[in-house]
Amino acid sequence: MCVLALIVEQDMYGYEIVQSIASYTDINEGTIYPILRRLTTEEYFVTYLKESTIGPARKYYHITEKGKGYLGSLKNDWKEFSNMVNDILQGKQKNSE
Repeated sequence: MCVLALIVEQDMYGYEIVQSIASYTDINEGTIYPILRRLTTEEYFVTYLKESTIGPARKYYHITEKGKGYLGSLKNDWKEFSNMVNDILQGKQKNSE
Protein backbone atom coordinates (compact mmCIF):
# COMPACT_ATOMS: atom_id res chain seq x y z
CA MET A 1 0.00 0.00 0.00
CA CYS A 2 2.81 2.43 0.85
CA VAL A 3 4.52 1.90 -2.49
CA LEU A 4 1.28 2.62 -4.35
CA ALA A 5 0.60 5.68 -2.19
CA LEU A 6 4.02 7.16 -2.96
CA ILE A 7 3.73 6.68 -6.69
CA VAL A 8 0.18 8.03 -6.95
CA GLU A 9 1.65 11.47 -6.18
CA GLN A 10 4.43 11.32 -8.79
CA ASP A 11 6.31 8.81 -10.92
CA MET A 12 9.39 7.51 -9.13
CA TYR A 13 12.33 5.21 -9.87
CA GLY A 14 13.14 2.18 -7.74
CA TYR A 15 15.93 3.54 -5.57
CA GLU A 16 13.94 6.73 -4.98
CA ILE A 17 11.04 4.61 -3.70
CA VAL A 18 13.35 2.64 -1.41
CA GLN A 19 14.86 5.83 0.02
CA SER A 20 11.46 7.41 0.56
CA ILE A 21 10.10 4.41 2.47
CA ALA A 22 13.38 3.99 4.36
CA SER A 23 12.96 7.52 5.71
CA TYR A 24 9.95 6.18 7.67
CA THR A 25 11.09 2.69 8.61
CA ASP A 26 13.98 0.26 8.43
CA ILE A 27 13.53 -1.43 5.06
CA ASN A 28 15.91 -2.47 2.31
CA GLU A 29 15.95 -2.87 -1.45
CA GLY A 30 15.50 -6.63 -1.19
CA THR A 31 12.01 -6.02 0.15
CA ILE A 32 10.85 -3.28 -2.21
CA TYR A 33 12.00 -4.55 -5.62
CA PRO A 34 9.99 -7.81 -5.47
CA ILE A 35 6.92 -5.73 -4.54
CA LEU A 36 7.53 -3.46 -7.53
CA ARG A 37 7.85 -6.47 -9.85
CA ARG A 38 4.64 -8.03 -8.53
CA LEU A 39 2.66 -4.79 -8.78
CA THR A 40 3.93 -4.25 -12.33
CA THR A 41 3.05 -7.82 -13.33
CA GLU A 42 -0.44 -7.32 -11.91
CA GLU A 43 -0.72 -4.13 -14.02
CA TYR A 44 -0.96 -1.70 -11.10
CA PHE A 45 2.11 0.06 -12.55
CA VAL A 46 3.61 0.62 -15.95
CA THR A 47 7.30 1.37 -16.32
CA TYR A 48 9.35 3.53 -18.62
CA LEU A 49 13.02 4.46 -18.92
CA LYS A 50 14.16 8.04 -18.46
CA GLU A 51 17.67 9.33 -19.06
CA SER A 52 19.65 10.42 -16.02
CA THR A 53 22.21 13.21 -16.00
CA ILE A 54 24.41 11.29 -13.55
CA GLY A 55 24.43 7.76 -14.93
CA PRO A 56 22.43 5.18 -16.83
CA ALA A 57 18.73 5.55 -17.63
CA ARG A 58 16.39 4.90 -14.71
CA LYS A 59 13.26 2.77 -14.71
CA TYR A 60 10.34 4.87 -13.53
CA TYR A 61 7.07 3.51 -12.18
CA HIS A 62 3.73 5.09 -13.08
CA ILE A 63 0.49 4.03 -11.38
CA THR A 64 -2.34 2.88 -13.65
CA GLU A 65 -6.07 3.43 -13.17
CA LYS A 66 -6.24 -0.18 -11.99
CA GLY A 67 -3.52 0.64 -9.46
CA LYS A 68 -5.41 3.70 -8.22
CA GLY A 69 -8.52 1.56 -7.70
CA TYR A 70 -6.49 -1.06 -5.85
CA LEU A 71 -4.93 1.63 -3.65
CA GLY A 72 -8.40 2.93 -2.78
CA SER A 73 -9.50 -0.56 -1.79
CA LEU A 74 -6.39 -1.08 0.34
CA LYS A 75 -6.93 2.26 2.09
CA ASN A 76 -10.51 1.30 2.95
CA ASP A 77 -9.37 -2.07 4.31
CA TRP A 78 -6.64 -0.37 6.34
CA LYS A 79 -9.10 2.16 7.78
CA GLU A 80 -11.48 -0.61 8.89
CA PHE A 81 -8.63 -2.63 10.39
CA SER A 82 -7.04 0.31 12.22
CA ASN A 83 -10.44 1.40 13.59
CA MET A 84 -11.00 -2.11 14.94
CA VAL A 85 -7.55 -2.19 16.56
CA ASN A 86 -8.14 1.24 18.12
CA ASP A 87 -11.49 0.08 19.49
CA ILE A 88 -9.82 -2.95 21.08
CA LEU A 89 -7.00 -0.85 22.55
CA GLN A 90 -9.51 1.61 23.99
CA GLY A 91 -11.57 -1.20 25.51
CA LYS A 92 -14.65 -0.55 23.40
CA GLN A 93 -17.10 -3.42 23.14
CA LYS A 94 -18.21 -4.60 19.73
CA ASN A 95 -21.91 -4.15 19.05
CA SER A 96 -23.77 -7.46 18.87
CA GLU A 97 -25.88 -7.72 15.75
